Amino acid sequence: MGSAAPHVTGRAYETAAGHALGLLTNLLDAADWFYDHWYLLATAIAACWGVGEMVIRRLAAKASAERMALELVATRHFDPSLEQIFRRGVQLARASTAMPWWAPRRAKAVQIRLRADGSTPLRYRIEGPAGGERLLSITPFGPDVTVNRARPIVDPPRKHTVRAEFILRGKPTAPLREVPLTPDPLQPLVDAVADLRAELGDLAEIRLDIQRAPKWALRARRMQLMGAARRSERREAQRATRWLRQDAHGIEDSLGWQLQQLLTDKPASGAGRRLVMPPVPRRVEPAEALGKLAEDDHLVRVQLLVMCASNTEGRAQARLAQLQAAFDVFGGRSRWAMRGWRLGPWRIGADHWPTRRGFERRWSLGHCQPPRANWVRLEELTGLLKPPTVHCRLPVLAGELPTFAFGEPELLLQGIYRGPDGRERLVATHAEETLFEVGVGKAGGGKTERALAQAIGWAHAGGGLVFVDPHRDSWPRALPFLAHDHLMPRIALVDLNGLGPNPRVSSWNPLGMHHGQAAHEVVEAIADAYASALAWDDATAPRALTILTAALTVLVAVNEAACQAGRPEDQATIFHVRALLTDTAFRKTALTAVANQLDEETRAWWKSVFPTLPPDAFAVVLNPIARLAANPITRAFLGQPVGIYNIRAAMDSRMIVWVCPGGNGPTDRLVTALLAHDLLRAARSRRDTPEEQRVPFRPYFDELITLTGAAPETIAAMFEDLRKYKCHIHGMTQLLSRLPTPVRLSLVQNASTLATTAGSKSAIAPITAEWGDNPSPDRVATMERFEHYISMNVHGRRIGPIHLRGPHLDDTFAAQARPQQASALERAAQTNAQALPLAQLTDRATRQLGRVTAFLAEHSPADTTVQPSNEKEKEFG
Repeated sequence: MGSAAPHVTGRAYETAAGHALGLLTNLLDAADWFYDHWYLLATAIAACWGVGEMVIRRLAAKASAERMALELVATRHFDPSLEQIFRRGVQLARASTAMPWWAPRRAKAVQIRLRADGSTPLRYRIEGPAGGERLLSITPFGPDVTVNRARPIVDPPRKHTVRAEFILRGKPTAPLREVPLTPDPLQPLVDAVADLRAELGDLAEIRLDIQRAPKWALRARRMQLMGAARRSERREAQRATRWLRQDAHGIEDSLGWQLQQLLTDKPASGAGRRLVMPPVPRRVEPAEALGKLAEDDHLVRVQLLVMCASNTEGRAQARLAQLQAAFDVFGGRSRWAMRGWRLGPWRIGADHWPTRRGFERRWSLGHCQPPRANWVRLEELTGLLKPPTVHCRLPVLAGELPTFAFGEPELLLQGIYRGPDGRERLVATHAEETLFEVGVGKAGGGKTERALAQAIGWAHAGGGLVFVDPHRDSWPRALPFLAHDHLMPRIALVDLNGLGPNPRVSSWNPLGMHHGQAAHEVVEAIADAYASALAWDDATAPRALTILTAALTVLVAVNEAACQAGRPEDQATIFHVRALLTDTAFRKTALTAVANQLDEETRAWWKSVFPTLPPDAFAVVLNPIARLAANPITRAFLGQPVGIYNIRAAMDSRMIVWVCPGGNGPTDRLVTALLAHDLLRAARSRRDTPEEQRVPFRPYFDELITLTGAAPETIAAMFEDLRKYKCHIHGMTQLLSRLPTPVRLSLVQNASTLATTAGSKSAIAPITAEWGDNPSPDRVATMERFEHYISMNVHGRRIGPIHLRGPHLDDTFAAQARPQQASALERAAQTNAQALPLAQLTDRATRQLGRVTAFLAEHSPADTTVQPSNEKEKEFG
């Protein structure tokens, strides 16, 4: 047994060694077989990878089908702080993980879409997991940003499309440049798409995907960066060592070194070579080597995709180049650059094989597969995490502000807008939304020219208007552009300037009842006109108001009786107030003739109160009428029994009426007040017409300072009430501060369009203050002639203030100018207004009292006899 044990042990060792050798041999054989049949291993690996990729793509597509979209719309005063923007970024990063557990990493992302397609300057959308909708719907921006659920966008195919993916170039650990919030960081992107033309099919879209990266990916990236940093330090140390050795060898081989060795007492052979100590590689500090990747907080991976399209060749490529230049604003030691390769004039990128298919898949499904270098901190993305702010200058697109089309009744000309690309177009507002307009500016600045262009465009489109111009300058200016055959039957000129030796004057009877007006409305309009022009009220002139109202009530009743009798040519006029108050016989006849038409209170006033009034009580009422009678033009205009002027009929029949009151003296102010109150009365009388049947009508008031001096409360009431009756006021004035307070407040409060030309800073300041001093008074004051800043309402939103050049008639409506027909239009306008020679109208006005007296005598009851107890009672009859 003792001799057998070593033998057994040796056999055991031989068996174990044989097994190990056999295993090694088998492994070598297997390696040799795989080496000879490597394609089988590659095929198996590829198959596994393909199956895995297919499963991942299907799961990612399923997860992407449950994504939601939100559209963020910022107000004009949106001005977020850095903290608000940062909090929004935290929300986006958190929402990117709101996916089912089985969703692949590429589907766990939130996408910011910046899109320009002609509808808005830059639409700001957020798309992400449906589970993050509640988190993303409430923003840190508060009420300054409205979050709306958005529908999917379906784009029609364009002929030319270019694509690009951006990658961070430069030092991988360096942050992007810190772009300030003023001006808006989005401004370069907005400028890049500012000249986009929707009619050419232009489209530009930027998609920024934000994804929270897994910890293992961050650790792997850090290990890679630390390894690269250490290798770099070692290379630097080796390079420094080589240089030191070269320097040492150079010194030893130099003549000076050799002479030193000969002169020294030390033996040269023992000196040997100089000992060179190689530098030790510097210790790599993680904070320095990792840079922005050193900390885990608020670190995300991003994917930046851009797509531009157009139906015109070359425009999409040019747009992409503009956007690439816009992204350069964010560049510092790290910058955004297109991913791909350049070979001479050719660039191989997202538009070419093999990357195009992957780009389109990520674009359509919203998958995020960012390049390895695209690590950023949320602070670097502040410019892209919010919609455009108040500091962003947005272009005005055709979809926001319509382009004016001549003859289009739905549009109202506003001016000439010059786009960012230098193209000019006539812009307009929708007529139904332009309720009131105010134009302010110095004399000769172009506000009247702009109003004339607007009125002429409206007239050619079939609209009705009245242009009230105390100075008459607008009529000869507009004459050649209105001299068209189809317009002549609709144009009437009421000119009270009395030009020429025997001027032709139209006629108007404010008391006339032949147009079917309501009696009490006529009385109220004339009494209010007197009160406005003469500054009467119940505190300062109660008796004068009462006397005038009572006299007008009687005369209107007389005219109503004349019209009922079929004799409208026997109506009384406003000049017969004097006869009613001072002529006993006329008063007696008039009161007797209309006694049955007057109410009990009015008859009682004439019977009991009028006899007690002293004679001097009538002077305050009669003096203004005496001034009207002393002016031959106003006497002829107001002294006719059947006046042709009827502003209510003009409203309903789309007439174009030019009214030139003739000045701004006391008499002219009274006439203007009568016209203004009649306009207010006529507009309010449209209550008898259903709203859908009311024809839009536009009064234009030039020189509001002059007009409101006569009727401030009336003009203010127009700006407050007349929109209900589709009567839309346009007013122009040089100084807003010179208008009466009620008018000024109503103008600014209700103006759909607010415009100003250049002027003094003190005159412009009230307008720019309505815009938050943006633009500033200094900027507006230095504008050129015919330039305007205008704010407008379009589709319920305020547009502007934007800079427009006012339309000039000779340029804008050059094709409509008919100077050779101007004299024919002048004659037609006077004919339509039934303007007659002044002498003829004066003679008729002089004889009118006799006609009215004869009519009253014929229609007075024969059996009505009153025995007065004193002289005053004899006057009532």
